[in-house]
Amino acid sequence: MKVNESAENYLEAIFMLKKETGFVRSIDIAHELEFTKASVSVAMKSFREKGYITIDDAGGISLTESGLAIAEKVYERHHIIASVLMSIGVSKETAFEDSCKIEHVISDESFNKLKEFLVNNAD
Repeated sequence: MKVNESAENYLEAIFMLKKETGFVRSIDIAHELEFTKASVSVAMKSFREKGYITIDDAGGISLTESGLAIAEKVYERHHIIASVLMSIGVSKETAFEDSCKIEHVISDESFNKLKEFLVNNAD
């Protein structure tokens, strides 16, 4: 399922926060993405309605199967693209900043070729 860049960023942030801390709340997402609590609340309502997340009684946010699939795809793209950029001499900070932009617009074909290139040229 194709989602917009903002949704991809939210879902990736939930994924990363869950990996880091094991528990994600709206306030954690607001801090991570530097968004207002109100903006995050609106987004979480939309994601819950679309079936990307669930929210428990304590306010804990979890990705559903479909939300997790999107988040993992974006996360993989982010890291593969950054790795390729670093392998050609781009600084780590710039590589991750640029990969965050590129990951949303790169075609599957180009991404798969970058991934193949990285695997074939790993030291």
